[in-house]
Amino acid sequence: MKKLFLFLSFAVVAMAAERRAKNVVVFLGDAGGIPTLHAASIHGYGAPGKLFLQQMPYMGLSETSPVGAWVADSAAGMTAIVTGHKTKNSVISQSAEAVPGKSDGAPLKTILEYAEERGLSTGVISNMSMADATPAACYAHCNHRRKFAEIVAQIAKPRFGDGVDLVIGGGRKGIFEATEAAGYDFKKALGEKGYAMYDRPEEIPAGAKRVVALFDERFDPQPVVKRAIEILSRNPKGYFLMVEWDMHTDRLKQGLDQAVMLDKLVRQTAEQVNNKETLLLFTADHSFDLRVRGGKPGQPLLPETPAAEEGRSAVQMFNTHTAEEVLVAAMGPGAARVRGYMPNTQIFHILMAAYGWKETPASK
Repeated sequence: MKKLFLFLSFAVVAMAAERRAKNVVVFLGDAGGIPTLHAASIHGYGAPGKLFLQQMPYMGLSETSPVGAWVADSAAGMTAIVTGHKTKNSVISQSAEAVPGKSDGAPLKTILEYAEERGLSTGVISNMSMADATPAACYAHCNHRRKFAEIVAQIAKPRFGDGVDLVIGGGRKGIFEATEAAGYDFKKALGEKGYAMYDRPEEIPAGAKRVVALFDERFDPQPVVKRAIEILSRNPKGYFLMVEWDMHTDRLKQGLDQAVMLDKLVRQTAEQVNNKETLLLFTADHSFDLRVRGGKPGQPLLPETPAAEEGRSAVQMFNTHTAEEVLVAAMGPGAARVRGYMPNTQIFHILMAAYGWKETPASK
């Protein structure tokens, strides 16, 4: 009993002395399950276990089920990660009382909104539409992920805090079509709130403060994320940044290439930030049905041309989300809490604890 008491005492002292995070960067690989990461390592480097993500010092497994199902979509998966509460598929940062597309649930305050309320700078970056489920779950609350106009209107009219500072990513054409159809002057609303708008990533100046940059073409994430961190880092209170990169492997080579790209981005960011004050965390909102079922060292994982016959490819893919656990990997202050098997809601509590914050009721 005495040994147990001493152990617990030392654990309490160690936790109390733990350095808190000033900044948090969450990397979200959309559909980036463990099978995809394994295949990406072989595809990109010719061997398993070569991704930077697979060598981060703290790792765990997250189950991703939503309310009412075993397999999650991005809306339910990301809501759990950024709010600490599970909800139904299609629902964006609202409670499970929401009826998708019909009625609202209670708003669930997100880690980004906690950061805004405490005066930190915040940003969301994605190569998907900025009205899509993953980035939307950080800054918006909506009973259905397809209500694009309602979602992006919350950039200029946030429910908690004074609004996300940097919104950088895809979906320009679709967003403006949706807001125009709804009779909402998106550009005017952003201008009234002090946002500058940019059409290309390289146009974002180093001195920018509040930015909405929407594109329809693909872009290199490395200079974009580097610039975003430079902008957010000017805030002495710190920042929160979420970076999503699509890893769906329905287009197999493109998906694995993008997984390798995000891995390189995580490595670059680890080299850019102060690791004593910045928590870096990677996870996925759900997994995807992909398996390496053949091949051998010294041969490309993917054929130069699509296999002509069923069964010839070393990789098998069925175009669907799956329910198996996904990786959580982290480094920096607070990363030691990433361990073992956890529900995806635990990731939110890991982020909050890294900052030293406690969850408070959503009063609005």
